[in-house]
Formats: sequence, C-alpha cells, structure tokens
Amino acid sequence: MKNLDQTIEKALENIEEDRATTKELLQDLMKYLSVTDERHREVGPVAAKYVETLQRSNEQLVKIASLMQKQKSSSFDFSSSDKDQLYDIINTKEEE
Repeated sequence: MKNLDQTIEKALENIEEDRATTKELLQDLMKYLSVTDERHREVGPVAAKYVETLQRSNEQLVKIASLMQKQKSSSFDFSSSDKDQLYDIINTKEEE
C-alpha cells in the first residue's frame, strides 16, 4: 500500500508540474495570438494541443481522486481495472 501511495503522490506531482508548464505556454501563446488574426491560423492547432493537455490532466486528477476516495473507504481493495487504469495514467504521463 505504501508503494501505491508513493506512486499516486508522484503522479500528482507530475500532473501539477505539467499543468503549470502548460498554463505558462498557453498564456504565452495567447499573447502571441492577440497580435494578428493570421497568427490564429498559424498556431491554432498548438493552442488546441495545450488545452487537450489540460483536459487530460483534469481527467487524471479526477481518476486519482476517485481511487484515493475508494482507498479511504473501509475494507477497500483496488480492483484489477482500477490498478490497470492507474498504471495507464502513470504511463501516459511518463510518455509525454
């Protein structure tokens, strides 16, 4: 259980760091976009990717919060599906 707690903590730290970086990049991009309409066509897809990254991190946070809530309930044990989903979340973060 301790290993799982450490893994969840590391995943949360990674999510928070990625969110901060993505927000900074998105803010810089929004400044760049505000200059001309042509820039929207030029870097619009990049902005969409930044927003997708933030959406994925929201989904990851919700899933981890759900798993943590289940962990706190009495006699809780992670199901195979829960373990697989958590593993997928962590691997997704490491691949990015």
